[in-house]
Order: sequence, then structure tokens, then C-alpha cells
Amino acid sequence: MDATAQTQEVIRQNWLRVQEQVAEACEASGRNRSEVTIVGVSKYVPPEFAYQLTQAGCDQLGENRPQSLWDKYQFCEERHTAVEWHMIGHLQRNKIRRTLPMLRCIHSLDSLRLAQALSEAAVAQGSVLTAFLEVNVSEDQSKTGLPRSQLVELLEHADSLPGLQLSGLMAMSTHGASATQTRREFAAVRELRDTLNATAPSTISLTELSMGMSGDFADAIAEGATLVRIGSSLWEGIDYHHA
Repeated sequence: MDATAQTQEVIRQNWLRVQEQVAEACEASGRNRSEVTIVGVSKYVPPEFAYQLTQAGCDQLGENRPQSLWDKYQFCEERHTAVEWHMIGHLQRNKIRRTLPMLRCIHSLDSLRLAQALSEAAVAQGSVLTAFLEVNVSEDQSKTGLPRSQLVELLEHADSLPGLQLSGLMAMSTHGASATQTRREFAAVRELRDTLNATAPSTISLTELSMGMSGDFADAIAEGATLVRIGSSLWEGIDYHHA
């Protein structure tokens, strides 16, 4: 499927529907809609569809792979489209230097070594990168992210990471979990964020919670998410696998 006026309209309608659903979730939870940012996840789609999503009104895009981010960043830059890019997947240290100038923030900070490498590169480039610590709150071996003990250790080194602004936590719920378990996991992430905030160095303020995807963002919003990472709901009706 090629990017056409028809696909633009499908993506526009998807974007409007997702915005309405997020607004409804905020209202149901007694939260202000302005408290929640939608990050449109474009990790599976080609650049032209990601661009069409920006034309529908989504100016925050998330990518899993650095190479895909580079391609889409260039595609949008060539069309003078302002996008704030979020790295939501693993970032290898050898790709930091090229990727860093393109990023608004990284959601997947999962080791002290990566934090030190990001800090060093940001200082060298004269910038400060917003970063969320990826937490494996259930400590499930099949999931990525830091266990609680390593989160505490990383925060203890925060003052030696001048190129990073540690601003919150990122987490994913267990795949296939019930709604009750999902809510419990998101609540645990929020509670952990609050606990860490109370003991973190005074220079750190963990205000953000990046959690919730297409299937569970309403539960995430109910438990305090400030960013939701929505992908598949935005691409319904788009045959991007054969684009």
C-alpha cells in the first residue's frame, strides 16, 4: 500500500479516535487531558506513513530502532515538518552520537553504562537529554528493564551524569495479563516512582510515567501515566507490511 490521500484520511481518522479515547480515559480518571502526551509509535511503518501521521496532527513520534529513526527523521526534515522524536527501544552505545541530536528523550535507559555514555555524548554536543529509567517492576526475566535495586544504584550516580535529565520511569505491562493485573503493575510503577522521588538526590525530580500502549493505555492513565505509547491503534486499515 502506497501513501495516498486515502491513507492520509484513514490515519487522520485513527488519530482523532485515539485522541478521543485518551480524553475519555482522562475524564474517567478525574485527570486533565493536558497531563497526558500521546507518543505515536511508528516503529513498523515506512517513513511516508509516519509523515502522514504528523500531517494528521501527531508531533511526538516514538521509534524502537535507531536506523528507523534516522530514516524517518530525515524524511520529515526534508519536508520541513517539526517532530519531537522519542527513543523507546534499546539504544546501542555505538549509535548514540548519531542519534542523540535527533531526540527529545529516551524512554529506555536500562543501565548505568548507557547512562554514562549518553551523558558523555550529550556534554560533548552541548545538550541535555531527557531520560526515563526503564523499570521491570515485576522482575520478570522475560522483560527488559532494571530491577528496583539497580534503579536505586543508578539514581545514586545522578550527580555524575551532567548530560542527562532523569525525569521519570518507563514500564510495560506483562503481555497477556488481565486488566486487574495490568492495573496492579502500573500502580506499582507509580508507587515506585514516588518512593524513588523521596530518596533521590535533590537535583532529580521524577515527574513522568511512560506507560500504556494501544491495549492498556486507559489503565495506565488511571494509574498516573503522563505519556502513552500508542502504535497499532493508529495504523488500523493501513497495510504497512506490504508498503
